[in-house]
Amino acid sequence: MATQTSGSGGFLNNLGKIYGLYTGGFFGFVLLLAVAEQMGLPKKFIGYGFVFLTIAVYALIGVLSRTMDSGEYYVAGRTVPAFYNGMATGSDWMSAASFIGMAGSLYLQGYDGLAFVLGWTGGYVLVAILIAPFLRKFGAYTVPDFFSERYGGGLARFLAVIVLIVCSFTYVVAQIRGTGLIAQQFLDMPYNVAVYVGLGGILLCSMLGGMKAVTWTQVAQYIVLIIAYLTPVVILSAKKFGLPIPQFTYGQAISQIGALEQNMLQQGLADAKTLKLHAVPFQIRDPLNYFLLILCLMVGTASLPHILMRYFTTPSVREARKSVAWSLFFIFLLYFTAPAYAAFAKLEVYSLINSKVPIAELQNKAAWLFTYGKYGLVKVCGANADALQSIIAACGKIANHPGILRHQDLVLHPDSIVLSTPEIAGLPYVIVGLVAAGGLAAALSTADGLLLAIANALSHDVYYKMIAPNSPTSTRLIIARVLLLVVAVIAAWCATWFPPDILILVSWAFSLAAAGIFPALVLGVWWKGATSAGAVVGMAAGFLVTGFYMVATHWYKFPLWFGISNLAAGTFGLIVGFATIFAISLVTPKPSQAVRDMIDATRRPRGAPIMQDKGAAVAH
Repeated sequence: MATQTSGSGGFLNNLGKIYGLYTGGFFGFVLLLAVAEQMGLPKKFIGYGFVFLTIAVYALIGVLSRTMDSGEYYVAGRTVPAFYNGMATGSDWMSAASFIGMAGSLYLQGYDGLAFVLGWTGGYVLVAILIAPFLRKFGAYTVPDFFSERYGGGLARFLAVIVLIVCSFTYVVAQIRGTGLIAQQFLDMPYNVAVYVGLGGILLCSMLGGMKAVTWTQVAQYIVLIIAYLTPVVILSAKKFGLPIPQFTYGQAISQIGALEQNMLQQGLADAKTLKLHAVPFQIRDPLNYFLLILCLMVGTASLPHILMRYFTTPSVREARKSVAWSLFFIFLLYFTAPAYAAFAKLEVYSLINSKVPIAELQNKAAWLFTYGKYGLVKVCGANADALQSIIAACGKIANHPGILRHQDLVLHPDSIVLSTPEIAGLPYVIVGLVAAGGLAAALSTADGLLLAIANALSHDVYYKMIAPNSPTSTRLIIARVLLLVVAVIAAWCATWFPPDILILVSWAFSLAAAGIFPALVLGVWWKGATSAGAVVGMAAGFLVTGFYMVATHWYKFPLWFGISNLAAGTFGLIVGFATIFAISLVTPKPSQAVRDMIDATRRPRGAPIMQDKGAAVAH
């Protein structure tokens, strides 16, 4: 195992002081920009300041955390305290989907959007109970390490790598799209260029120091993203209801939204067929799809390799358990706020519609429409809100249009809600820049973890374990860095195709992980009878069934099976995976006594890690 140097010990002993100073410095920076805005600093320089300074800080942490020690590169030396690992996991988890996409989903879908909150949060219960402590006791570097040792061979490892790469790649494309959206707006550059600018920030954080660098960068990123997410909604809560706790004033906001919805219907400002009432359930999804989506998101959460990797970094099994609890707490802070964020955003938009703004005056009374419309995120009367004349012309083509903005005229992309809410509410531009910095931190932190998971799987599980087992540490780490760069560039290239919205991409990643990894992973820990043949066939079958269903129903428009949504495709893979592993395991030779003893040892919290005893994870 990697030994802790005196320098790293000093750093670990002063984490509270270091990150306390960092947090204070960030608040000071925000206040400085706020004062500068009042003194006339142009908006674009505020945006530049937030984007470039935060990326520079993350890059500095990455450079200072550089290492050539394999234990530090792959598992941060297994020295990360539970509190900070929980914070890093929260950051790793708070992807662009959580920060940018979740409130947008709740805005557009209301009650039905809560499936994402429930599924993603509930998944950590599965992680805590079924997986994290046992993987930590096992002592692996990667998830495929566990599959290889548990199921005895390179084929199980190889299939785990394939699933890991596909689901992580799908997920990382969504994160790079998020960085592109933010850089596009706040650096005022074309989306295709902005994607690669965001990619540069991702690589600066992760290439040199691996998991060590990513861990301490993610702690810094969590601080930025949670401050950024809470600030605008706390301000709006205080302004509207006199209480700066949006979770407590959320009910009043919902009540006002209901009144505004009824008024829009009575005044002809909304169409009863298209207006989805915010607090009424099952208007978008039927109950079956609602709960199956929650299931897929929960199980996917407990299967994503970049999250499971985080629990390899703690000093002990006990710390891994505590780390899951801290993870839930830090995730809760954002998820508990997301419904309130969506509600306050909808309250602002509905208030605008109820004020009966003439189309010809939108430029003066709702300039934010054009800020986001030029990027294709806002449409009015079916036209991109990129110019007033194009909107006037589009609305003029609608029969009997009253000439004022109506609910059915306005279409907001879900990825625009969080970023635009401060401007919709008329908050200072420094808050807009702060939210952008938070969204960037969320996307960067998750992209770092995902790219590292992919690169580590290729360098450690494929190159080192299957191709060149005698290669020196320096060669392995160089290959890991080169592969990380290659995968990152390919993901950015895919993101430039302007793929489906972030939440759809992320949901696919969860279904793929759930179908391909969860059955074999859980049964590998909890059922001694699971055999290598059962696991290999079950992983392949579940993954392929889910992948086929997603592709066939989304791109080729195949009819849905039993009416189950594309987003819940993992349902079929889970059923097939578990059934296949059980069936084949019952008719193939049982695992050896050594494997059964290893499973027993994995379930015991005390004692040395399994792979450390076997010498499999300590080579340098």
